[in-house]
Amino acid sequence: MTELVLIRHGETDMNRELRFQGQVNVGLNATGHEQARRLGARMAAEKADAVYVSDLLRACQTADPVAGGLAIPYVTEAGLREQHFGKVDGMRVEDIQRDHPEAWAGWLRFEEDFAMPDGESTREFHARVIGAVQRLVAAHAGQTVVVVTHGGVLDMIYRTARSLGLNGPRQSEIPNAGLNRIRVREGNFEIVAWADTRHLDDLPPQPVYDQRKYAGKSGKPSEA
Repeated sequence: MTELVLIRHGETDMNRELRFQGQVNVGLNATGHEQARRLGARMAAEKADAVYVSDLLRACQTADPVAGGLAIPYVTEAGLREQHFGKVDGMRVEDIQRDHPEAWAGWLRFEEDFAMPDGESTREFHARVIGAVQRLVAAHAGQTVVVVTHGGVLDMIYRTARSLGLNGPRQSEIPNAGLNRIRVREGNFEIVAWADTRHLDDLPPQPVYDQRKYAGKSGKPSEA
């Protein structure tokens, strides 16, 4: 059995602006740095055997105090990057609706083989993420591994653990700098704890992009 401590990166200005951040390589904002600092302080009391991080800047900046608190250097892993949204990476919803209306309509159907223009489909994204996680698990059997990554990546892992499939809206809360714990045994994912943000209790409310508000326009419930 391998234990994974999964962490979404801290807040960025693009999070605050509710943009499709994707693989745009932006850093944390001031709140995000404070979230990362608190993560580092909390994780310093834990034990881990390895730390792996998406190679995007916001994840690396979140990992710095975490790895420092654990006294373990982190290793970057491109397979842990956020989903690639192609031409709409970095765009706000209203801009996508205006400039790429067909893509926006396709997004709201939440089908596993849909991809934004020049982007990555959910099926492709899921295969990349789970492949990366399986490699980490194989390399650290019987150990505890900390993984600092992105909201979409955690959604793929949550769906796998809950056998939810890839079509349809996101079903889990995935806050910035939250702690999520799973066990992996013989390829099966078991959620132990999810969306733990006790270390962030007195910080400002987080931005939440809930696509369910567009359900009336698409005819289907949706969330990103």
